[in-house]
Amino acid sequence: SDLKSIQWLEQVHGSKVFCLESPTQNASQSKINDPIPRADACFTRSSGVACAVMTADCLPILLCSENGEEIAAVHAGWRGLADGVIESTLEHFSVPKKNILAWMGPAISQQQFEVGAEVRQAFLDQARLEQKELTEQAFIPSSRKENHYLADLYQLAEVRLRAIGIERVFGGHYCSFSQGKDFFSYRRDGETGRMVTLIYKKNKSKL
Repeated sequence: SDLKSIQWLEQVHGSKVFCLESPTQNASQSKINDPIPRADACFTRSSGVACAVMTADCLPILLCSENGEEIAAVHAGWRGLADGVIESTLEHFSVPKKNILAWMGPAISQQQFEVGAEVRQAFLDQARLEQKELTEQAFIPSSRKENHYLADLYQLAEVRLRAIGIERVFGGHYCSFSQGKDFFSYRRDGETGRMVTLIYKKNKSKL
């Protein structure tokens, strides 16, 4: 297999990006005494090493340049999205934003993701003028609890991706909470496992 190693992260619901420059660097971090990077996204131009994120309701996003030279995996819960983890990750790409593809993996759906009014306000406060309407539409009032909303992580992420210039956005048709046979969900089960979403480059000499 072309996959030689996996870069794990200690995810902290922030916007820090770990840049992995070589498989050798990754291998050194796999030793027992070496710390796993505290970050919520991983970016690399190296072949044979996977950028990986773990989720169980949060949104995993995979990014790659059209030519396959640059890749990244992003862990995007609402805090990370609000803090700009997508924007921070895309800063590491050297290609024009129109040449980057995005795929959104399994996350909790809007119907199951209830949040407080402060979460909605955090996104509205940060949204650019042209993003305000679509951002507002990502929240609908909850019938279960007063002053709470059902939040659409997929739409919140897509609004940000497209605002930056990412035109090709795929995925976003899952619900980790409702699709219990397929996915783990922290909100559904409390104590649960995690899904791993990863991306890696094959060695071009073997293609």
